[in-house]
Amino acid sequence: MAVQRQKLRMLFIYSILREMTDEDHILSASELGNILKGRYNIETDRRSIYGDIDTLREWGADIVIRKGRDHGYFIGEREFEIPELRMLVDAVQVSKSITEKKSGELIEKLIGFVGEPQRKLLEKQIILYNRPKAKNETVFYVTDAIHSAIYENRQITFQYVEWTVRKEYRFRRNGARYRVSPWALIWDDENYYLIAYEKESDMMRHYRVDKMMNLEIEPEPREGKNLAKDFDPAVFEKKTFGMFSGEDVRVTLICDNRFAGVIIDRFGIDSILIPAGADRFTVMVPVTVSPQFFGWLTALGSGIQILRPERIRRAYLEYLGQVAERYDAVLEISGERTRKKEGAES
Repeated sequence: MAVQRQKLRMLFIYSILREMTDEDHILSASELGNILKGRYNIETDRRSIYGDIDTLREWGADIVIRKGRDHGYFIGEREFEIPELRMLVDAVQVSKSITEKKSGELIEKLIGFVGEPQRKLLEKQIILYNRPKAKNETVFYVTDAIHSAIYENRQITFQYVEWTVRKEYRFRRNGARYRVSPWALIWDDENYYLIAYEKESDMMRHYRVDKMMNLEIEPEPREGKNLAKDFDPAVFEKKTFGMFSGEDVRVTLICDNRFAGVIIDRFGIDSILIPAGADRFTVMVPVTVSPQFFGWLTALGSGIQILRPERIRRAYLEYLGQVAERYDAVLEISGERTRKKEGAES
């Protein structure tokens, strides 16, 4: 048994260096020998460790040798730098499509790419967000199945769910199965979406992956190739608000100059901003007209208006009127309007 463990000595040394060292934390040959003895019950001398490290370096391991008074060894370049891991960990934490349990598992795997000293530093900097997370544990298997269907050029069927006021999932279409041809997966607003062709409507549609249940890959080949080849995920994300579908229209907006950054962030640096006087500009942008688009405009207040087409401008005014009517109804129900009227009369 001891002979067998001696054969593994080189692997143990590499494991120790990956786990315990970085540029600020090094281990000498003597310290490596003590760890081998205490952790793996392997007796060795410094000369053997020197030879093992030379072999590992020749194999391609990035083991840095520091000479001088503070001599020793540490792992140099790793798969991920700390700033890269912070970004990946943050992305996992805020993703609504990943369940809380799976988020913890992924973060644990990510921080395993660094040594113990950096791992402790990274763990201290991880902020646990109290954010909505998916409840569907099968999202990873659904995603994998979609990728397989795309690779194999096959259609898929699935059931689609939505939330009820009782905070329970219920099947849409009374549980009837959707049949689509999958073409792409994209992220939007921290959710994962499938872009697929639906034959019934002859349209490209999108579906939230975490709401897809009981997915099956069908033997029929995918359809909608002509529509899919013209599909650009970047353009789709710019013009679609909250992944709500609607009519695709080129809309001219007139904006206060202070909203230049908002327009560029939303529609891209290639947007053409045309001055309209000293304080305003116009811009023509592609949008999918939907209540979400109108809501985006409303959130920006009076600084942006729809200039053209006129029918879209009128549709927006109708949307605002419907919102105002609903608030009037709320005032009637709450009795506030009656109290205000009585106060004015007195």
